[in-house]
Amino acid sequence: MRHLVLAVLATLTLASAAEQIAVIPKGTTHEFWKSIYAGAIKAQRELNAGGRDIEIIWKGPLKEDDRSEQIKVMENFIGRKVAGIVLAPLDNQALVRPVLSAIDRKIPVVIIDSAISTDRIASFVATNNFKGGQRGGQRLAEVLGGKGKVALLRYQEGSASTMEREAGFPEALKAFPDITIISADQYAGATRDTAFAGAQNLLNRHGKNLDGILPRMKVPPRG
Repeated sequence: MRHLVLAVLATLTLASAAEQIAVIPKGTTHEFWKSIYAGAIKAQRELNAGGRDIEIIWKGPLKEDDRSEQIKVMENFIGRKVAGIVLAPLDNQALVRPVLSAIDRKIPVVIIDSAISTDRIASFVATNNFKGGQRGGQRLAEVLGGKGKVALLRYQEGSASTMEREAGFPEALKAFPDITIISADQYAGATRDTAFAGAQNLLNRHGKNLDGILPRMKVPPRG
């Protein structure tokens, strides 16, 4: 996370007495985002110790499916004229307009975690999600001994990071002709309740025929 904040600072053309950088996660309750927050605060302390007066402002929607709230948060920070924004967009299309609005107002934007459908951003920092989906598929195939019937439990429409992982999963299974994907249209959603309901629906439809499932998941990053 420290490198994300530094990437924003590198794009700044003007310096003020105290530079405010807004960090906007997809949600604020999951442990994954709490770890991102800890990294942002660590970066702030390191930069301040090095003589740069930086203030990290952390704000995002409560749940990871509230696109309208994330847009409102973006618009609020644009109105406050922060020095830069680090954003994990909930939707690769819906957040384009506020991102471009920030950029047009000379506020650099760094995108993290999930891609967005514009190339005008200052930087993009994320894991290789497609490769992650491939590795998930390969590992499931290994556990099943290269044969069986499997299902993909997706996350939600518009989330670029999970969509890329979901694309990598069937690509990996092409190398295993004896494995069949019998379901790839169930969505877990952004909460425990919706994930539980999605998993129940999946098992009710295919449980007796399933040998394995690749669910959507989010875990805290290492390091």
